[in-house]
Amino acid sequence: MTETTLGPGPFVPPTRFAVPGRIAVGGDAASAWRTATLTVIRRETPHAATFRFAVPGWAGHLPGQHLLLRLTARDGYVAQRHYSIASPPDDAGHIELTLDRVEGGEVSGWFHTVARPGDTVEVRGPLSGFFAWPGNRPALLVGAGSGVVPLMSMVRHHRSRGLRVPLRLLVSARGPRELIYADEYGAETTPVFTRGAPAGVPVGRMSAAHVAPLVADAPPGGWEAYVCGSNGFAEHASRLLVEAGQPVDRIRIERFG
Repeated sequence: MTETTLGPGPFVPPTRFAVPGRIAVGGDAASAWRTATLTVIRRETPHAATFRFAVPGWAGHLPGQHLLLRLTARDGYVAQRHYSIASPPDDAGHIELTLDRVEGGEVSGWFHTVARPGDTVEVRGPLSGFFAWPGNRPALLVGAGSGVVPLMSMVRHHRSRGLRVPLRLLVSARGPRELIYADEYGAETTPVFTRGAPAGVPVGRMSAAHVAPLVADAPPGGWEAYVCGSNGFAEHASRLLVEAGQPVDRIRIERFG
């Protein structure tokens, strides 16, 4: 997971720990490993599932943050991975992670083939304030595939708090069956299907026709844009945003792959 910005962000909280473009977050709780007990597995698509954990003492998080997960095998082998948090901050004592099954992935493979409710892992976090959205500024969210995971935390936060600040989500998937969280989307969401779509819905890569109208319809003060997806998608989507007039210093990017 890599976080980048095309320039310093406009929002810096009044704290001596803040740095440009990053929301200051506490480090004490994030430095401790906590035992997370798997309680629920929920299938999202043929290749993605959500894993819900009970985490006693979890200090909460900001939408968009991630954590470090540690999996220890019986022979002592340890694997660690960074995963975005899908659940909203108000889900006290619990967190949800949505994982794609990666071909050859030892951790995602374990989750998708071995893990059962009652299993435990270790987590450390929440981590990074760079991609976090505190809910106090209009947000334009652009994601593809499992890149929608941290963005969904923002959408859920927006709904659970009844926030009135504008929020829009543009999400790309190969087709309806691959659209993660499909049953949860509402009027704030526009899906883009690249390989197959319902009758009457255009098929194709995300383009200026999708992005430009949203940028043009920005609320007073403009959008803070959050882009998450593969390296190729992140570059493509951020380029579309800039070409549509989104200020480069108000685009935050989280990429993987």
